[in-house]
Amino acid sequence: MTASTGTRITILVDNKAGEGLASEHGLSLWIETEGKRILFDTGQGPALGSNAPALGIDVAETDILVISHGHYDHAGGIAHVIARARGLDVYCHPGVVQSRYAIRDGEARSIGMPRDAGVALEQLPSERLHWVQEPLMLTKTVGVTGPVPRLTSFEDTGGPFYLNPEGARPDLIDDDLALWIQTEQGLVVCMGCAHAGLINTLHHIGDVTQGARVRAVIGGFHLLSAGHERLTQSIVKLRLLAPDIVVPCHCTGESAVATLCDALGERITPGEAGMTYQF
Repeated sequence: MTASTGTRITILVDNKAGEGLASEHGLSLWIETEGKRILFDTGQGPALGSNAPALGIDVAETDILVISHGHYDHAGGIAHVIARARGLDVYCHPGVVQSRYAIRDGEARSIGMPRDAGVALEQLPSERLHWVQEPLMLTKTVGVTGPVPRLTSFEDTGGPFYLNPEGARPDLIDDDLALWIQTEQGLVVCMGCAHAGLINTLHHIGDVTQGARVRAVIGGFHLLSAGHERLTQSIVKLRLLAPDIVVPCHCTGESAVATLCDALGERITPGEAGMTYQF
């Protein structure tokens, strides 16, 4: 694989934010590599609209928009971005547009993408909307996973997710995908929520890239409600993969972040909006 000459990743939206920036339950990453500007997820929308200009980033310059999965906290700003970045290409799984629910204490809450996001996708010219159902290279060094095989015994979607408000149809979140960037020192992996599993995703990327080393992992790991076995096994596998940098964001959960920090030490840097990484 060809390696990029330089990659810069800025956290635009996260549950936590640096001084002067907005926080919200959501995630968005701005990736600059190979002369391309890639927006990975959009958060719920409001934080993206205020944080991007505050950080000197103009979403109108977006070349590629990648949506990791069709939840409101990742797809809420789609219409905002498409309205401004007129020539962008959008990559996502066709499942992002379906209705989705979380059910807790018998109460169903809609958590799918907002209607304006779905309309914006529908109105895109067909040649600019790319449905991703298998691993795909977006550029010479940037790839997306497509659906991730669920092979580990200890990982699950991370919550009570359903495709109908009655809870009769479990949502396996098959549209969940991640992105990777090939750099001189290894892969930089970006995840939205890792509903397919952090380790499943990293192993899948390893398979697709013929065992390329993982240099960094950034994004949501959805360990918020993870039990002891899942956390323990995830740490064991991360130690074997030995990335230099792990940046847990969004849905990882404060308790899980603390456990990761205790186990992996300086490799772990908890993320927040405003943080930038240069590779």
